[in-house]
Amino acid sequence: MLQAPKPFVLGGFTTGDCDVPASGRPFLTPASVLPSMLVLENLDQTILSNCGSLEEQQDFQVPEFEEFNGKADSLYFNDGQRRIDFVLVYEDESRKETNKKGTNEKQRRKRQAYESNLICKGLELEATRSVVDNKLVFVKVHAPWEVLCTYAEIMHIKLPLKPNDLKTRSSAFSHLNWFTKILSVDENIIKPEQEFFTAPFEKNRMNDFYIVDKDAFFNPATRSRIVYFILSRVKYQVVNNVSKFGINRLVSSGIYKAAFPLHDCKFGQPSEDPSCPNERYLLYREWAHPRSIYKKQPLDLIRKYYGEKIGIYFAWLGYYTQMLLLAAVVGVACFLYGYFSQENCTWSKEVCNPDIGGNIIMCPQCDKLCPFWRLNITCESSKKLCIFDSFGTLVFAVFMGIWVTLFLEFWKRRQAELEYEWDTVEFQQEEQARPEYEAQCTHTVINEITQEEERIPFTACGKCIRMTLCASAVFFWILLIIASVIGIIVYRLSVFIVFSTTLPKSIDETDPIQKYLTPQMATSITASIISFIIIMILNTFYEKVAIMITNFELPRTQTDYENSLTMKMFLFQFVNYYSSCFYIAFFKGKFVGYPGDPVYWLGKYRNEECDPGGCLLELTTQLTIIMGGKAIWNNIQEVLLPWIMNLIGRYRRVSGSENIRPRWEQDYHLQPMGKLGLFYEYLEMIIQFGFVTLFVASFPLAPLLALVNNILEVRVDGWKLTTQYRRMVPEKAKDIGAWQPIMQGIAVLAVVTNAMIIAFTSDMIPRLVYYWSFSVPPYGDHTHHTMEGYINNTLSIFNVSDFKDISKADSDSGLGNYTTCRYRDFRNPPGHPQEYKHNIYYWHVVAAKLAFVIVMEHIIYSVKFVISYTIPDVSKSTESKIKREKYLTQKLLHENHMTKNMGIMIQKVAEVVDNNRRPKSE
Repeated sequence: MLQAPKPFVLGGFTTGDCDVPASGRPFLTPASVLPSMLVLENLDQTILSNCGSLEEQQDFQVPEFEEFNGKADSLYFNDGQRRIDFVLVYEDESRKETNKKGTNEKQRRKRQAYESNLICKGLELEATRSVVDNKLVFVKVHAPWEVLCTYAEIMHIKLPLKPNDLKTRSSAFSHLNWFTKILSVDENIIKPEQEFFTAPFEKNRMNDFYIVDKDAFFNPATRSRIVYFILSRVKYQVVNNVSKFGINRLVSSGIYKAAFPLHDCKFGQPSEDPSCPNERYLLYREWAHPRSIYKKQPLDLIRKYYGEKIGIYFAWLGYYTQMLLLAAVVGVACFLYGYFSQENCTWSKEVCNPDIGGNIIMCPQCDKLCPFWRLNITCESSKKLCIFDSFGTLVFAVFMGIWVTLFLEFWKRRQAELEYEWDTVEFQQEEQARPEYEAQCTHTVINEITQEEERIPFTACGKCIRMTLCASAVFFWILLIIASVIGIIVYRLSVFIVFSTTLPKSIDETDPIQKYLTPQMATSITASIISFIIIMILNTFYEKVAIMITNFELPRTQTDYENSLTMKMFLFQFVNYYSSCFYIAFFKGKFVGYPGDPVYWLGKYRNEECDPGGCLLELTTQLTIIMGGKAIWNNIQEVLLPWIMNLIGRYRRVSGSENIRPRWEQDYHLQPMGKLGLFYEYLEMIIQFGFVTLFVASFPLAPLLALVNNILEVRVDGWKLTTQYRRMVPEKAKDIGAWQPIMQGIAVLAVVTNAMIIAFTSDMIPRLVYYWSFSVPPYGDHTHHTMEGYINNTLSIFNVSDFKDISKADSDSGLGNYTTCRYRDFRNPPGHPQEYKHNIYYWHVVAAKLAFVIVMEHIIYSVKFVISYTIPDVSKSTESKIKREKYLTQKLLHENHMTKNMGIMIQKVAEVVDNNRRPKSE
């Protein structure tokens, strides 16, 4: 039988006698309350000293366990009264087949010390063995009313004061209510949440709060959050004055196998228990089920069930998806414009014309092994390029620069509304320090603001050293990513030689493979696939490295921790995903020299050249493969993997009906989400956001692909959370954290990248310069501009006899006798006084490109500034609600008490006056 800890009294909070019930698990019924401003560290030390040290608890015996005798979906202890707020799971050492006595005994002692300290904190525990595997023990945790009130005050949790009396403004589109009703969740199924004015809870002002039913005042999500707060701060061992505490460390060390709050019922059918809210079932039916894909998300119920942190993610993802609809429509329109106008693409016709492109002999694109080739073998790629490299591309790039600003500004307004509705406006100031941070606080300093002593984990010098080491580690891994990109470039240079020697040198119209597969296309596709595989492999390393660096950095709060990890992971992923795209867009083919004097990589590999039509099509291919491959891989990883793991787990377990297994055992066999589960969901979407905005000038269909993916992503994520994973610990969050400034940074960078893609990657500016300045006879005159002759104008002439021995190709290429070849550049022909130097057309084009970038950037940035200034971050209706809540808080929590105090003072004065008026004889 468990020995009860010694009774003690602390600040009015007594353990009583810690009676031991029949189950052998003592539980605590608090007789009073903790002071509202009690320091948690002092509380923990006192509890340890009163509850007994680890050594004093060595004689604890394994307690007897309660037999499960309730309903399968019961959320209560066996008495049917106390609600289960959390479940701890461990494997009984006495039932293990291979029992390492030393290790198991230490684990048992730590666990029993931890549970004893939980009891001293005021939590009530009940243990039950598994009905399937008797080695598993489920410890159910219940927080009594007094404990909930105490920690609600310590954690500054906002709770209802009175119902919200502000009327909701009618929508400007009220005449479309019939349509929105189809898209909305049926209010008869998921009833709207009642809105309240709220304030941070204070026990001494409990009567001011809207308490109709004590059992419903703290909803299950809040109860679980309070219990997790306690579980994360209770100690289980002190070694050399160093405390070890927290459920996370116990789970990671294997002392407990799991710790989680319960789902409230099965997802496929409602609970038979009339006291169960069946919120999981409602979420599955109206949100996660495929038939509800067209409906709006029930954000209030998502927030209520999973917490604000998950709620704000789905609110952001839904809003982002809605905004993508507009971008997708414009993108498809621009794509269709390019598709239908490709027949009028004069320069593509010249490439495909046997009398023009078929007679142009192109210079080899590598040394020795690469042959001469005819221009018309790039006919199909030039036709595709006309679709993406059109005037619609310019229009769409400008539109997307404005779209991203509208999205970010309107999201800020929506986020401000959610902050008010979900009571997270002042959450940042309420956040507590992480347990891992508190455990390392060994240095004492004077707080400059309060002028009081406070403990910190390291000195300013120590912090500087840590930051330097962290920055060095991040820089090293970024260099490693760049090295992998260089490896891909070397692969491109090497494999291009192979494709050039093996693929045909002229087109056979009857062979579809020869028609579409050019050396450039084959190299681009294979390199993109290999690049995607390397990206996926490196991602597994970056995750662990970023977590290790952030843990070493030791941020103070959970928000600081996640923001720091976010910046590191995004920096890694940014370089990992986008570096190959930046190379193709801005470096490939830009520094190649000319056939007589080529530029070499590492002194060995000749720099890679673009297709005669430019590198834009290759950039489009790269984006398509990475975006499509990433979406498919993520769906496999996020959906199929947990589903298969749960399926395997069901087959491995001893046969038992789902109907007789209790709720906690059913949830235990689901997959754990992990604390960083939501982080990866954000990261996936932000990387997609980068592809949609940074390189959209090369791929106007990117928003459409993102839209389709996100429509599925919302429901897939909902299905995954509701059916395949344990319920996550509800957490507060006022916004999307560091992802907001990251998106703003991407939006600023997107303007520059798209302007430079149009200027330096596409062929639009050279064509415009030729059209307006150089289309002269015999192709046109000064009054009639034409694109005829453009291809001949953009290909310079090289004398074959001027090849160096190192790069001279075999002249026997089957293309006939020739003394010159052509290459993509604007240089003077052989025999010119400035032979092979850049001609005047080149400098016209460079000037036009620079002018275009500057003008486009300034125009879009000016529009973005006007939009940002015009649209306020907080709407007027939200401002009025916030002011109204502050007014009510002041009135109810301060003026009422002042009135009471004034009444008491008046009563006392009246008594004194009355006493003075009485005759002295009395």
